[in-house]
Amino acid sequence: MSETRGRYDFCIGLVLAMSSSIFIGGSFILKKKGLLRLARKGSMRAGQGGHAYLKEWLWWAGLLSMGAGEVANFAAYAFAPATLVTPLGALSVLVSAILSSFFLNEKLNLHGKIGCLLSILGSTVMVIHAPQEEEVETLDEMSHKLGDPGFVVFATLVVIVSLILIFVVGPRHGQTNILVYITICSVIGALSVSCVKGLGIAIKELFAGKPVLKHPLFWILLLSLIVCVSTQINYLNRALDIFNTSIVTPIYYVIFTTSVLTCSAILFKEWQHMAADDIIGTFSGFLTIIVGIFLLHAFKDVNFTLANLPLSLRKDDRVANGTLLSTYDCFNHDEESSACLGEIQSTENLSARRNGSLSAF
Repeated sequence: MSETRGRYDFCIGLVLAMSSSIFIGGSFILKKKGLLRLARKGSMRAGQGGHAYLKEWLWWAGLLSMGAGEVANFAAYAFAPATLVTPLGALSVLVSAILSSFFLNEKLNLHGKIGCLLSILGSTVMVIHAPQEEEVETLDEMSHKLGDPGFVVFATLVVIVSLILIFVVGPRHGQTNILVYITICSVIGALSVSCVKGLGIAIKELFAGKPVLKHPLFWILLLSLIVCVSTQINYLNRALDIFNTSIVTPIYYVIFTTSVLTCSAILFKEWQHMAADDIIGTFSGFLTIIVGIFLLHAFKDVNFTLANLPLSLRKDDRVANGTLLSTYDCFNHDEESSACLGEIQSTENLSARRNGSLSAF
């Protein structure tokens, strides 16, 4: 019965995590559509300090979608392991990228399509090999887990490292080193996920009619979550303001998810009863998602499609074989004439250098 119940909760958590990604990914599209509609009407844009979007129903639909996604994500932690829920958050980026190509006419290049495919494959592998955490069904059990020496040492190290980064390293190197602010919100995020997990258990107990509000741990977790989330938002916004979003997003995802996986393994002992193939599968799925997110973000401004691939291969073959293009081939294709002439000149210069000709210099 317990095993059946655990499988049932796992499926609920999985559905909630995936629906959260769909809602959050779709919310960006709805908000963007609303803002674009206002721009076409000539209203003052949000970036210029305007608030006309408050009268736009599409923007409010996006906000409600974001809220529904966050609620679903919050609830998912109460049913499924954090090791499964947190990495699946990458699917919101995937949903946003796919919907943008359909509804916002934003082109998804070949790298992005490969990145989307890898993210789906990695998520599938993680779902198949996801660990089953220890049973924690009450706040009393959660309190016992939080008092475990291993977790106390981990939490203490996280707090010390965060304070050093905030008060010592941040003022000196935060404006130039992208890892400073991202590390702060990532390691603190591990604690915030633990708080969310505990509050999810408390809400389940509350619906069961237990006096959760009288339990001191409930208020400790709630206060800790507010502090952690506020700190995360502050330093993530700083990182996004200083550095390129396409760089911040994949780095933040990797460090944040790694911190959560480590914290969850220490707190809930998720990995103790896993077989070797499940451990390898979980890490393989996680690394596959990382590669997919990297391809989706790092090369999103590169205009490269399948139509460009044959031309690139032909150019590579020419360079590998040392074959020169004829002048006729170059000028027979006007759009490629400049590139061809550049290839001819660079190849001639290279040949001259090899032959010791001074004219190359």
